[in-house]
Amino acid sequence: MSTVLDKKYVNKRTLGFFGGIIVFLAIYLAPISGLSSAGQMDLALSLMTVVWWATQVAQPAYVGGLFLMLLIITNTATPSQVFSKPWTGSTMWLVMGAYLIAGAVNESGVGQRIAYAFIIRFVRSWNGLIVSIFALTLILALLIPHPWPRAFMILSVVVAVGRAADMDKDDLSKLALAIFAASCPLSGVFLTGDTSLNPLAIADSGVNVSFVRYFEIMSVPMIVAGLITMFIFMFVFRPNKPLEIDIQQLKDEQSKLGKMNGKEKRTIFWIVVAIILWLTSSITGIDVGWLTLTVAILMSLPVIGGILTAKSWEGVPINVLIFLTAAMAIGNVGADTGMNKWLAKTVIPGNLPHNIYLLAIVITIFAMIIHMFMGSVIAVMGITIPAFIAATSGMGISPLAISLLVFSVTNLHYILPFHNLAVLVGMDGGGYTPKQVSKLGFALTPAIFVIALVIMFWFHVMGLA
Repeated sequence: MSTVLDKKYVNKRTLGFFGGIIVFLAIYLAPISGLSSAGQMDLALSLMTVVWWATQVAQPAYVGGLFLMLLIITNTATPSQVFSKPWTGSTMWLVMGAYLIAGAVNESGVGQRIAYAFIIRFVRSWNGLIVSIFALTLILALLIPHPWPRAFMILSVVVAVGRAADMDKDDLSKLALAIFAASCPLSGVFLTGDTSLNPLAIADSGVNVSFVRYFEIMSVPMIVAGLITMFIFMFVFRPNKPLEIDIQQLKDEQSKLGKMNGKEKRTIFWIVVAIILWLTSSITGIDVGWLTLTVAILMSLPVIGGILTAKSWEGVPINVLIFLTAAMAIGNVGADTGMNKWLAKTVIPGNLPHNIYLLAIVITIFAMIIHMFMGSVIAVMGITIPAFIAATSGMGISPLAISLLVFSVTNLHYILPFHNLAVLVGMDGGGYTPKQVSKLGFALTPAIFVIALVIMFWFHVMGLA
């Protein structure tokens, strides 16, 4: 069976590899009017990269790294144009700091303590466990600034609940899917909730936003999206047998954590410091990225820290940094070469509705169609956000509203696991199947249009549209 799957995977990669090259040649050799030679090369390289990302030709960072090098080698862009905005801005440093802090919270056991205490206090039923998963995801989104370690930490506690309830494998896999499905909307509530995507959506807009301002803009629509996701999940997935939790067994598991040690107390102290600094960033004027990495570094110092070690750097994946750099370069270089404006004029309908709610529906449809084929949330953002910002520049709508709308609806939309990286990553440890993902994804799809309208309404209230 595995051999057959391996062959299918190899065939997909091979087809994708040659498909990307064909797309590159077709764009590069086509007589395209209104686009400079640099813009045409940029478009050809960008679409080839997107095809390769969608078909998983290689690990995304390898594909992204090749894209960055080809931009420079072909003189499509200078190294400064390719790397300046991602690396002289705070986004990459925010990602590094967030991974370090997330690792500290997980390794110290603080997150597990919170999860056990919450579940023992509140959970007595299947729906109660689903509600707890979503509630914990929201609470821990402020404490653990990355969705993957946060989700796997919650999963470890839910597995313990499963053992205490003698839960079968199928029900446990459903709960695992709930954990990673919850991370899609609720990681968007705080700027640091998903440091791979949220800062990127801000960067794509070209508008500087503080931690508090981001929360004001995104908290209400993403919490609404989280509630809709939760209720749809409850409707679609029912347990195979009633849930009966052995609370005493969970208390025994909790007791194995022992008393809170000094390292945990210092971790809590620095998390509180980080949250205070994030909340006051609009007052101090210091970017959240610089604050996050500073706190992470302070956690490594003697006396005041002693939490992070040299080994902690292994938790900062270089592949994610390269992938993010490439994704950001699509939009940044596209602006310099004229590719973004050309896409806006050529691909996007010229008569976009001026009614903000109809506009939200059009953007959602466009983003979802492209996402179905591209698969990558970041790739869709890189192509569509600059184009829609250019197309709506005369409508009085903030680029931030366009960027966050595209990001939100794309991140919430998935039919297959590869459509959302968090959902795909969760399959390995969670044990849920592509069929289960599709079942939930199809049920969620109509609701995304409702969420898009809620987002645009709230953006209007916030003065962005």
